[in-house]
Amino acid sequence: MNNAVSVLANNRYLVLGTVDTEGNPWTTPVFFAMLDDDRLCWVSSPQSRHSRNIAAHPAIAITVFDSSVPVGSAEAAYFEAIAAPVAEQAVGGAVIALNSRLPDGKQLSTEDLEPAGPLVAYAAAIRRRFVLVRGGSPHSTHAFDTTVEI
Repeated sequence: MNNAVSVLANNRYLVLGTVDTEGNPWTTPVFFAMLDDDRLCWVSSPQSRHSRNIAAHPAIAITVFDSSVPVGSAEAAYFEAIAAPVAEQAVGGAVIALNSRLPDGKQLSTEDLEPAGPLVAYAAAIRRRFVLVRGGSPHSTHAFDTTVEI
């Protein structure tokens, strides 16, 4: 399993980076699931800052990592992507993907999503992928941690 796939499979939250209409950056953690090899999804209020930013500028950055590991042993995956609300006919698939990672009692239904509910399902179409390479690793000529496009 490549490092990026492993990081995605083993973590439940991503850090979503967006910008507003004036170019001001914003990051936020969101619970996510994979729709397929090239798309991630989450649900958010369309009124949240990151959702408003996506409506204005759909190009986003994503980082996924486990913050609970000891310093010096982290793995991380980074993505450049284009985000948008999930098409109406695909919302059911997004709900299924998210529910596969949610505990009982926290499951979503399509009634939680617009137009009936307050949330919107978003998808990120991945354009570029990067992984963290540990400094001094046999896979790197760098003494310090670096990112490598895969």
